Amino acid sequence: MVKAIRIKAPGGPEAMEWMDVTVGDPGEGEIRVRHTAVGVNYIDVYHRSGVYPLGSMPHGIGMEGAGVVEAAGKGVSHVKAGDRVAYASPPPGSYAEARVMPAKHVVKLPEKITDETGAVIMLKGMTAGYLLLTTHTLTAGETVLFHAAAGGVGLIFCQWAKAIGANVIGTVGSDDKAKLAKEHGCAHVINYQRENFVERVKEITKGKGVPVVYDSVGKDTWAGSLDCLAPRGLMVSFGNASGNAPPLNIGDLGAKGSLYVTRPTLFTHIATPQDLASLSGALFEVITSGKVKVDINQRYALKDAVKCHQDLEARKTTGQSVMRP
Repeated sequence: MVKAIRIKAPGGPEAMEWMDVTVGDPGEGEIRVRHTAVGVNYIDVYHRSGVYPLGSMPHGIGMEGAGVVEAAGKGVSHVKAGDRVAYASPPPGSYAEARVMPAKHVVKLPEKITDETGAVIMLKGMTAGYLLLTTHTLTAGETVLFHAAAGGVGLIFCQWAKAIGANVIGTVGSDDKAKLAKEHGCAHVINYQRENFVERVKEITKGKGVPVVYDSVGKDTWAGSLDCLAPRGLMVSFGNASGNAPPLNIGDLGAKGSLYVTRPTLFTHIATPQDLASLSGALFEVITSGKVKVDINQRYALKDAVKCHQDLEARKTTGQSVMRP
C-alpha cells in the first residue's frame, strides 16, 4: 500500500489525514510516479478548505511534485521508467508517496536541478514566468509593483525581473521579509504594516504610478492596487490570499485612467505540451544559469502536512516549502 494525504470533507488543516491508498498501473497516456519531494502552494489551502471545490470525497490534494517514473502506459513517449520528472498540474493529488497521473503534465528535470528544487519551482516558478513573459512582457527599465514579494512566487519574480533589468517595488509584512525581498532583487520594499503602500508607490514613481500591479493578496490590497496604476495600467490579479477581491464596478476603471484588469491562471498557460515545454524551459534556464536562486526555507515530512498548512496560513513561511514522503 501507498501512504497519502486525503480529505474527507473541506475544512482546516486538521481535515487532512495520512492514510493507506491503492495505486494501480498507468493506463494509456499515463505514468506512475514515485514522489521524492512534494511542493506546497496556497492553492492547496483553497482546495482543502473548499474555496475551490474538489468534488467527490475522500480526495487527494497537492498540485506539484517531483520524483521518478516507475512505469509508463501505452502511448507515452517523452518520458520512460527511471526518468526524473516534475510537474505542476491538475488533478490534485501530489500529497502522496506515489500516484498515477496524465503523462502530458510532466517534464524531465535537468541534471543540474535537484528533486527538491524541481518539486517547489514548477507552480510558483512557471507562474512568475508567465506573469513577466506573457501577461505583460516586462522590459528593462520598467518599474512594477508586486505584492507579497517575500513569498514563493515573489522571490522568483523579483530575481527574474532584475535579470531582465526591470525594477520591482515589493510589499511585505515584516522587516525580516523586507530584508529577504531586498536580497532577492527587489529594488524598493514597502512594509505595509508601517507604511501606506499607495503613498510610497507614488513617492517612488514621482507621482506617475506603475504600468503593472501583480496582486495575489486579493481583498486587502485590491482598492489600493488600482490607485497605484498609471493611466492605461494593468491590474494582474492572480490570487486571493486575504479573500476574494470585491465586485468590480467597471466604471471605476475609466475614472482611474482607462485601466485594464486580468485574472490569469497558470494552467491556461501550460495547456498544451508546447506551452509547457516553453515555459518550463525558460524557468529551468534562469535557474541553471544562476540568475534565479531557489531558497527552500521550510522542510516537513509529508505525514506532517497539517503542521505545514498551519505555518503557511499563519504566514510564518518565506520562500519555498517542501515535503518529503
